[in-house]
Amino acid sequence: MPHAQAIFNRNPIAPSCHASTIVESAPGRFLAAWFAGTYEGHPDVAIWLARCENGAWGAPVKVADEPNVSHYNPLLFRDTTGSVWLFYKIGLSVPTWTGMLLKSHDGGETWTGPVMLPAGLIGPAKNKPILLSNGHILCGTSNETWGSWACWVEASTDGGRTWTKHGPIVAPGTDTYEASGEQVVSAVWDEASGKLVLPRHFSGVIQPTMWEYAPGRVKMLMRSTQRVGCVCASLSEDYGRTWSPAERVAIPNPNSGLDAVRLKDGRIVLACNPSREGRTPLSVLVSDDNGVTWPRRVDLETDPGEYSYPAIIQAENGRVHVAATHQREQIFHYVLDPAEL
Repeated sequence: MPHAQAIFNRNPIAPSCHASTIVESAPGRFLAAWFAGTYEGHPDVAIWLARCENGAWGAPVKVADEPNVSHYNPLLFRDTTGSVWLFYKIGLSVPTWTGMLLKSHDGGETWTGPVMLPAGLIGPAKNKPILLSNGHILCGTSNETWGSWACWVEASTDGGRTWTKHGPIVAPGTDTYEASGEQVVSAVWDEASGKLVLPRHFSGVIQPTMWEYAPGRVKMLMRSTQRVGCVCASLSEDYGRTWSPAERVAIPNPNSGLDAVRLKDGRIVLACNPSREGRTPLSVLVSDDNGVTWPRRVDLETDPGEYSYPAIIQAENGRVHVAATHQREQIFHYVLDPAEL
């Protein structure tokens, strides 16, 4: 059975938290980051980070806080030199995001920066970058605009000094424009009801997760709007430069984030909310055929409420680690034995 623990006690830093990310900064040592504040999109939302050693999480610290502008979706990535990168976004709303980047050369003790990414680049939208077999870095990203969501890839061949953008990868059924009257552009927190309001009436995909399964061959899975209703997939055979048309996968998706990792044994493990409505259950699905079918499933959470936005990695010792939102009040850390998957 998965081992689960809260990274911090309930509401020690802010009423609401979401969008966690996790990385192994050194063998057996982990960093997790998330955004927290009054509610998603509020100007007081900042980026927080905690460090884990010997299985125990230390106290969270604030690592990014631009006054009067909300912070979103941090992503942690360890490069080939051992330095840790922390991408995040700032903006008055999701469509106005500017990408930001911090770096740490001491396992998350101190950080350089921040550096603002050029307009048009935002870094990874929700999920970790991946390092390809040729040394290139791929960030799965996306744009959310009125009536149109699409995924892209930002690629660097020189360790992050320069970037190129490739795509778009669009949802099935977006080849013909249909006026929907949709007023919601992206996820918006309704303060009065305490609920997240999501677009429903157009086809769109965002927040890709990726893995390389052979040199230069990369597969992508994507979150989708309710009109699409399921996870979507695309393939690249040229290190992420061009992509096949998105196709539906037989996994329902309630317009909620997901993340996948390719294990050392070749299996693909996907963390997601496999439902049509609501962000529960939070489950781990396992594929033996590179994500074509998903015959095995382990539920991490099944109670009513929101258990969402998982980030998943495999540690050097083979264990699978998941960080995820727990009722918007805590970030939980789950550890799984791959032999039990």
